[in-house]
Amino acid sequence: MSKQPVHLAMRDLDDCRVPLVSEPLNADQAERLAPSFKALGDPVRLRLLSLIASHAGGEVCVCDLTDAFDLTAPTISHHLKVLKETGLVTAERRGTWVYYRARAEALGLLSTVLAVPRFAAAQGTAA
Repeated sequence: MSKQPVHLAMRDLDDCRVPLVSEPLNADQAERLAPSFKALGDPVRLRLLSLIASHAGGEVCVCDLTDAFDLTAPTISHHLKVLKETGLVTAERRGTWVYYRARAEALGLLSTVLAVPRFAAAQGTAA
């Protein structure tokens, strides 16, 4: 997998909207989905996404995120950049501050891929 920024549009992932338990991903689908899951594999980025997605009003200023961590502002900015490059969040500059918003369609896609329909869950526990 390349270390170059990904910048995928959600429409580039439309063919990936199938739960893993329904059918296996092909190599191309896995290659396109992996950067998002890799981004979430870092505890700081996972927590940042959680803070952004759960914030009242659906968006949060970067100034409100930095105090939640014992990390430098440049480190937080790096993690936010990764989340933005993988399409998990959007950013909008307003004056000197940047406001972040979780991309519902990106979270929905990842949720769909990891979803386990009830019938599949029931079959898995019967064994």
